[in-house]
Amino acid sequence: MSNELQKPVIGFTSGDLNGIGIELIIKTLSDTRVLDICTPLVFASNKSINFYRKSLPEINFVYQSVKDFTRLSPKQVNILNCWEEEVAITPGQLTEIGGQYALLSLQQGVAALKAGNIQGLVTAPIHKKNIQSDQFRHSGHTPYLKEEFNVPDVVMLMVAENLKVALVTEHVPVSAIKQYITKENIVRKLQILNQSLQKDFGINRPKIAVLGLNPHAGDEGLIGDEEEKIIAPAIKEAKDKDVMAFGPYSADAFFARGSYNKFDAVLAMYHDQGLIPFKSLAIGEGVNYTAGLPAVRTSPDHGTAFDIAGKGQADSASFVVAIFEAVDIIRRRADFAENHKNPLKKLSNNMVANAQDEAIRETED
Repeated sequence: MSNELQKPVIGFTSGDLNGIGIELIIKTLSDTRVLDICTPLVFASNKSINFYRKSLPEINFVYQSVKDFTRLSPKQVNILNCWEEEVAITPGQLTEIGGQYALLSLQQGVAALKAGNIQGLVTAPIHKKNIQSDQFRHSGHTPYLKEEFNVPDVVMLMVAENLKVALVTEHVPVSAIKQYITKENIVRKLQILNQSLQKDFGINRPKIAVLGLNPHAGDEGLIGDEEEKIIAPAIKEAKDKDVMAFGPYSADAFFARGSYNKFDAVLAMYHDQGLIPFKSLAIGEGVNYTAGLPAVRTSPDHGTAFDIAGKGQADSASFVVAIFEAVDIIRRRADFAENHKNPLKKLSNNMVANAQDEAIRETED
């Protein structure tokens, strides 16, 4: 394995400047053991870092400031100054400035990821309202990354040690969910999820559970027919495309009975159906991963937490796991590519039998 893959450069976006993003970065990267697995590069500014560093006097956070990617130090945290001007930081406040500079950090981080200057990107939380602008008209990171990388579709995949939950629909109003529940969408999401489980998580033949849309998965059409008319046919088509998909299952019973333990991943129809049980079961260590991108992006499974911003109370557990997951996925992708670079053709049973017969005849001769 190359040195680059042994210790990849991982980028970090600041998130909303008034949220807990920079505090999480300081807390996480102050542990020098992180330097054993990656070279950190933070897309922010010295001034914004120092603002939050003052509120964490007990933490010894050391970094170097760099102006380009050729001067990164593998032995230190690197800060790439995305802006030089003074910025008004008001922890816990929803301001235009907080969103403006969150977008600037994100843009530079994504540009570096696309250019190959970093091997993975960990994004701190943004606020979906104040980041909106002519350059960002999306409901979150996931659709923004889909557009930036110009891919047909992506999957929001929540990852924890004991559970993986993917979504058909992400941040859409409940009243609009139904219009996105189509056979085509479900099949496409299942194919992306299946490929990601193989390539990014090293699962050779993943088993995927598919949840229903309605209570009790429609009760045989009594309280909704989407399961019979859309979801079940989508599962059948996915199976025909070599995806091991099963269901549809009633969401409440599925999680209450621990059925998720029998599967490698779960495809939920909408945000709360999947994320409420996920966040309850992941115990604060969940990671948001964007499956279907040519590059690796992870994020903690929580938001800006304005209520505790600037108070030094943010829990960095999910952020730490997001780093480890990004590094692990980079390595698994490299292993997958290496193992499938020159796949050996499998001999048919007849060919094997013929070869054995030939060996026996040579022995008898």
